[in-house]
Amino acid sequence: MSATERKILEVLSGKTITPPPIWLMRQAGRYLPEYRETRARAGSFLDLCYTPDFAVEVTLQPIRRYGFDAAILFSDILVIPDALQRNVRFTEGHGPQMDPIDADGIRKLASDGFMAHLEPVIETVRRLRKELPNETTLLGFCGAPWTVATYMIAGHGTPDQAPARLFAYRHPEAFEYLLDVLSDMSATYLVAQIDAGADAVQIFDSWAGVLGEVEFERYCTRPMARIIASVKAQRPAAKVIAFAKGAGYLLRDYRQKTGADAIGLDWAVPLDFAVELQKDGPVQGNLDPMRVVAGGRALEEGIDRILEKLGHGPLIFNLGHGITPQADPAHVTVLVDRVRSFGR
Repeated sequence: MSATERKILEVLSGKTITPPPIWLMRQAGRYLPEYRETRARAGSFLDLCYTPDFAVEVTLQPIRRYGFDAAILFSDILVIPDALQRNVRFTEGHGPQMDPIDADGIRKLASDGFMAHLEPVIETVRRLRKELPNETTLLGFCGAPWTVATYMIAGHGTPDQAPARLFAYRHPEAFEYLLDVLSDMSATYLVAQIDAGADAVQIFDSWAGVLGEVEFERYCTRPMARIIASVKAQRPAAKVIAFAKGAGYLLRDYRQKTGADAIGLDWAVPLDFAVELQKDGPVQGNLDPMRVVAGGRALEEGIDRILEKLGHGPLIFNLGHGITPQADPAHVTVLVDRVRSFGR
């Protein structure tokens, strides 16, 4: 099978495939016992991300177990601020932390040489493309500038991203400069992943849902468009999935404004609205991860509704966000089998 016959690439080109191809956000993660074993051997979380032996292994684990149609590079959205020397660390029970940045620090940011810091990640991509089954799409990724900036401003995750929102109101020029720096670094990083063997890339804007309409346009749509335009200018055949979690009806013209090839949908996006979005091109999503935890009828009904509504157009079946550590691996097997029985 050639690269052009990888099912997810076909969908990203606008083709409808029955049953739809499937992968899951965070498909390599703590719900899998083999992941927990590898994580323990790796030491720190960043060591897991930056050591190709470990990162390749955990990326391949869900492919071996479930045969997903795509593998997504195992890394983290915060490797870019780590490359900017923001002292990123992951503390058990507290999530990611880093040194918070202020307006003066933003003006002093220097991104020269950041790709040298990220070379282990690129090496992981190279090795994955060689080790994956030929029919499996390899996805690279990065965090969207708004989402990455929220961590950089606060120094940690917050429920409503109030520190970043307040900073953006008080220091609009410095904040937009930060978004521009992150956009340009992200584009360079994604092109390097594509050159190393990634078939397509996804950009995660996990905190898009906390913004109002004006701010969403300024802090989410504009930077996403900047990244995608840069990537496609350098690699015209590149395929990009844009995932703006929580954006709701602000997604109505998001594809057109950003240039994304596919739109990722979280589980709160109404399926009737998703059908309208699918008329303009491929969509990805959008099962509630809690249905995977619940299993049984809740899981089956959720899968069936999505397939009934979206399975007759270009669809990549996925969750509406990442799989949670509480998920039973056996429920994922049920999910994969049920999706793959659609239309048969």
